[in-house]
Amino acid sequence: MNEPSSNDGRIFRRETEWVVNEIAQGLRMLDSGVGWFSGLAPEGRQEVLQEVTGYAMQAHITSADGRAGVARSGVKPTANPSVMICMDPPRYGFAGLPAAEHVTAFRVLVSVFAVADTRRRETYCKGACTHGWHNLAPATE
Repeated sequence: MNEPSSNDGRIFRRETEWVVNEIAQGLRMLDSGVGWFSGLAPEGRQEVLQEVTGYAMQAHITSADGRAGVARSGVKPTANPSVMICMDPPRYGFAGLPAAEHVTAFRVLVSVFAVADTRRRETYCKGACTHGWHNLAPATE
């Protein structure tokens, strides 16, 4: 069995960053991102959940962001990931959820991140943003 090189891990994280930020900026539909996520091996899904959890933490999500993101995600507010993200403070153990809940957790996390990141782009980064991930060009097909 071949072990991934550290460069493979960077490429995977970069792909995750790209997919999640495209969803957050409305350049990719959530269902498309879920399709990408669903195609990953279980270990890859756990890595992505950890990565997106970090993005959500960096975006300083609020309980209001959690509620708005859950509403946008299409996931029931009573599902484990929905309850976890809406707690004050949010619980972030999504990668530790059973594999059967990983897709639901991804939907919730990305949706909540999209709400929080949009808020931050419209306030802290408005007009003078140098974050590359806040300035994605629309995809050309």
